[in-house]
Amino acid sequence: MSGGVDSAVAAARAVEAGHEVVGVHLALSRNAGTLRTGSRGCCTIEDSMDAQRAANVLGIPYYVWDFSERFKADVVDDFIAEYTAGRTPNPCMRCNERIKFAALLEKALALGFDAVATGHYAKIVEDADGHRELHRASAEAKDQSYVLGVLTSEQLAHAYFPLGDTPSKALVREEAARRGLSVAQKPDSYDICFIPDGDTKGWLADKVGTATGDIVDRSGAVVGSHEGAHAYTVGQRRGMRLGTPAADGKPRFVLEVRPKENTVVVGPKAALAVGLIAGSRFSWAGLPPADPATSFDCDVQIRAHADPVPAVAVLVDDEFVVTPEHPLDGVAPGQTAVVYAGTRVLGQFTIDRTVSAVPVG
Repeated sequence: MSGGVDSAVAAARAVEAGHEVVGVHLALSRNAGTLRTGSRGCCTIEDSMDAQRAANVLGIPYYVWDFSERFKADVVDDFIAEYTAGRTPNPCMRCNERIKFAALLEKALALGFDAVATGHYAKIVEDADGHRELHRASAEAKDQSYVLGVLTSEQLAHAYFPLGDTPSKALVREEAARRGLSVAQKPDSYDICFIPDGDTKGWLADKVGTATGDIVDRSGAVVGSHEGAHAYTVGQRRGMRLGTPAADGKPRFVLEVRPKENTVVVGPKAALAVGLIAGSRFSWAGLPPADPATSFDCDVQIRAHADPVPAVAVLVDDEFVVTPEHPLDGVAPGQTAVVYAGTRVLGQFTIDRTVSAVPVG
């Protein structure tokens, strides 16, 4: 129970369905003074109190489990390492993969529980043989199956998403109000939970320091300077100090981050188009395709709120390779690509390499 409206209503529905429910809030920070700032931040003291009030209304036991050390090692430190290596990580994916459906699930199973229920908007469907599949939620606009794409078949066997069939968030808020839950109108959290002020650049600078380097164009000509390559990500336009304007006068975007050289490469928007993505760190959400080494049609999604793009995928020498029907825009190594067959999540991989759809020239 995060302290938000979704997990509160999910818990209420689990109780109503006849399950024996225990509410658990995850303490993910050792900073005991952390408070929310409007809709920024989560897993704070304020959130813990909101979760407890919801549990009291539902009449269920409530506990706070301290996962702060594991969260720091598996999510925060990973985030820093990925940025330092010039990649753009998704900490929500890592949290679902390593905390909520790994550390939390492991402890829950050890204590005799059958499943972990969350307020995510996604559905679990069983095929004719009883194999569990992860599917998009009924409401496309709120669908959160992307951030759950890291779940394995073993984790899906012990996952429960009571909100999966709910058409809209507005209905969940109305239900929370009817049930007397004080979080009915609480703002949704956004941004990275451990950077509640939203200043990722400043936060990274504090953690890894600053080092002046060059901003270059695709020919290698120096066009500006920066104070740390880790503060930039592919597709970024703002926040760059470019002393030399582009010949065509058009804006330039970050095309590549080279941490070893402490260099940022910029170029025209057209150069952000990517015609192929691939990665060797992958997993299947349920049963894999019968023969993933043979090309198969799919849809690929590279951000939580991006539109899925028709594509062809294949597994080549333990590398997941996806060729989209039309170029993807602004793809950065470190992002997660989730692969779908219709509404079903087939699996995911961390993007290690990309192939530009626009030749250098």
